Amino acid sequence: MQKVDVIAYFADDATRVYQLLQWLPVLERLEEAHTVGLVLREPETAAIVRSRTRLAVHLAPAFPALVDLYERLDPKVALYCNNSMRNFQSLLNGRILHAHINHGESDKQSMVSNNAKAYDRVFVAGEAAVQRHHAGLMELDERRLVRIGRPQLDLRPAPVIAESDRRTVLYAPTWEGDAEYNDYTSVDVFGPAIVRAVLAAPDVRLVYKPHPKVTTSQTPAIRDGHRMILGLVAGAASRDPDAGHVAVTQGDILAVMPGCDAMITDVSSVGLDWLYLRTDKPLFITDRHHDAERLRTEVPVSRCADVVDSDVLPELTRLIADRLEHDEHRIARAAMRHYYFDDLGVGESTERFLEAVGELAALRDEYLGVRPAPAEVVIA
Repeated sequence: MQKVDVIAYFADDATRVYQLLQWLPVLERLEEAHTVGLVLREPETAAIVRSRTRLAVHLAPAFPALVDLYERLDPKVALYCNNSMRNFQSLLNGRILHAHINHGESDKQSMVSNNAKAYDRVFVAGEAAVQRHHAGLMELDERRLVRIGRPQLDLRPAPVIAESDRRTVLYAPTWEGDAEYNDYTSVDVFGPAIVRAVLAAPDVRLVYKPHPKVTTSQTPAIRDGHRMILGLVAGAASRDPDAGHVAVTQGDILAVMPGCDAMITDVSSVGLDWLYLRTDKPLFITDRHHDAERLRTEVPVSRCADVVDSDVLPELTRLIADRLEHDEHRIARAAMRHYYFDDLGVGESTERFLEAVGELAALRDEYLGVRPAPAEVVIA
């Protein structure tokens, strides 16, 4: 078995594999400079990943198999895109430098965890993430935080929705999270009302793109809200086929954004992706907790967006139409983009990521006394 420089470790089941899938094109770019392998713990997840990448996929369901695999691969750097409990089985290996890369940039409370202290490096997007860690954790060595931007936003996937003469409003809610403290979804509390409001706006096309876990949720209120939204979209499309109203329940949301003129979303990475990619287009952020002060403090992007709560819902149709004509927050969004992403241009996040991983690989060799191979001398 060939040794590798870098592994991307993923221990969770197929319902969370979207977290890793969004990194695959970036990891394939990394493969151009360093050998890369993917280490997975669940057979179903491994099968999905194998169908989506040319990178080597290694399966190690049991801990003894993982130990044996690491002995054979001898990786220098391990990358982690979430905080799965089984990450700690990988972190036991002291001959690897471990870096947490997460699977998005958002203001959810789950973005900051004491688990960060277990990694040698924590890759973050920019100043907002640094401040989030500073405010949320005690005794974190902030020298471990490495600002790389958001490499996935360099990819620019081909648009997946048809062009339209209508102005397109994207409704992209998140899922309900694993616990109440991390529940930011609007699907159960506002979802159908938001969809009705968008559909009532003049000369507007609605695109509904929920988080992947919304579509498989077993929480009754989320499941019912999602089904009701799908029914509303289908009914509107049937009544007015030329409008182009559509639900997109699979695929990459970054491929949906290019054809949209405004977005309504929850506190999630999607809102910040929009801020980066569509800075000049209106943004609406939902607030299921109806706590404006908390939102302004914990979710800075809300300061350059219109907030949708139960008080705003009755006026949402009018507000959408108004923002499509008069975008009052455009200048503020440009400033906020800098706060989250350090004014990185297209391609620069990926370059920062490649450089940071390369530095870790070299540092690991230095720690273990491995000398780099001498450069080949070519005599003309």
